[in-house]
Amino acid sequence: MKIRGRVWKFGNHVDTDVIIPARYMNTSDPHELAKHCMEDIDVEFVKKVSKGDIIVAGENFGCGSSREHAPIAIKYTGVSAVVAKSFARIFYRNAFNIGLPVIEAPNAVDRIDEGDEIEIDLEGGKIRNITKDEEYSFVPIPGFMMDIIRAGGLIEYAKKNMI
Repeated sequence: MKIRGRVWKFGNHVDTDVIIPARYMNTSDPHELAKHCMEDIDVEFVKKVSKGDIIVAGENFGCGSSREHAPIAIKYTGVSAVVAKSFARIFYRNAFNIGLPVIEAPNAVDRIDEGDEIEIDLEGGKIRNITKDEEYSFVPIPGFMMDIIRAGGLIEYAKKNMI
């Protein structure tokens, strides 16, 4: 499975309260959450992001509270994947649970700039920076995790695979 999109770049330690501020936790509507994604970092983010775009960030992306609202907000903005140097463990798992691919690629992050167009081969473990004509490697997403992504998240995967 390949994903291709324009990059939005963020720094280190982007916490869940920045991804979706706590003042919006009075709803679980994914479309409403998406309207406020990243607004404390970039108030215009949701107006500028396009379906298929990709977030690239530094270390410890998704740290803070364990709320599943953060990856949901990202996914429903149309962002197709997040690439980071590292992820907070709970955010990482929550992202897969809701069907948002997250890729740890520390060697790629410093080489990718905001606005670059990249293509991610989730199963092949490659990121191609189309803008710079470069390629970076990462540990491919395991097959069972890809099955969850393809299904649209853990709940949909479970529904399809119930005996």
